[in-house]
Amino acid sequence: MAVLFVTGTGTEIGKTVTTAAVAAAALGLGRSVAVLKPAQTGVAEGEPGDAAEVARLAGPVTVRELARFPEPLAPATAARRAGLAPVRPHEVAEAAEKLATEHDLVLVEGAGGLLVRFDETGATLADAARLLAAPVLVVAHAGLGTLNATALTTEALRARALDCPGVVIGSWPAAPDLASRCNLADFPESAGVPLLGALPEGAAALPPADFRAAAPGWLAPRLDGVWDAARFAA
Repeated sequence: MAVLFVTGTGTEIGKTVTTAAVAAAALGLGRSVAVLKPAQTGVAEGEPGDAAEVARLAGPVTVRELARFPEPLAPATAARRAGLAPVRPHEVAEAAEKLATEHDLVLVEGAGGLLVRFDETGATLADAARLLAAPVLVVAHAGLGTLNATALTTEALRARALDCPGVVIGSWPAAPDLASRCNLADFPESAGVPLLGALPEGAAALPPADFRAAAPGWLAPRLDGVWDAARFAA
């Protein structure tokens, strides 16, 4: 996977910390990593964005941000309200492709969910992934309601002939409720893809060195980790 897109089933799901964990696991194996954030919203100039947070947690990654819009809105809306040009799918694909010539792995972190609008034509992160025929990793919530949202996301990917390697739970609670525990078994059947990891609640608050050391234990081998879904569920 030279280029891997990372999307979520909604906002505040754990996309950034999951992206950081994938980056840290790859770096731990000696791979070079770049992180591309096509559209950063809700962050003012000079403030650290999601890509900078990935670098803080994961370590020495190349960071690139294509556009920044100050209001915490969908990229198309935020661009329009700021009077700025939106990000187009071909710009995302071109930037990712260039980074892939210089790095072993390029992680492209979306904004919100898969079908959030990037411009006035209705283009989405999925359109950028299609241009590269790149796989899309889905980050999901652990608890009640997540199965439907995750199934809708993976169904949208299949409808666009995009590969989804699997689902990662972006924040696994310290005291999981019944729905969360049952979802571990239900995710693969509902989403039609394997469960590839679970990040512990509060992972982003760990010291970076501890985060990097622990990251492979949160991710399955497909993502350069050692996590095992069956053992975790047990």
